[in-house]
Amino acid sequence: MKKKPKKALYWAPRILAILFTVFISLFALDVFAENYTFLETIVALFMHLIPTYILIASTWLAWKNNLAGGIAFIVIFIFFTSFFHTYKNPIGFFIISLPLLVIGLLFILNKYLN
Repeated sequence: MKKKPKKALYWAPRILAILFTVFISLFALDVFAENYTFLETIVALFMHLIPTYILIASTWLAWKNNLAGGIAFIVIFIFFTSFFHTYKNPIGFFIISLPLLVIGLLFILNKYLN
């Protein structure tokens, strides 16, 4: 019986991190609504996906080292909250920032409980 909570605690932050990364990536699709040339579209898409690249790197780091990855997600939480001003809008905070804090705390919790 003890293995199930540990297994769930192991997989929960990883799955949440992947799902959140996919969710954030969806915001980059607005580039295609603009009337850019092909090259401008590629550059704009690359720039819009920068948060995705950071989240992918943090997920990879957390997969290798739970504590370092958890801290990275908490740092990203602080950055997203201040840069995107999600603290001004509760809905934005709960959708954009809070999942990062939860993921970071779950990785840290996984480090100390497993």
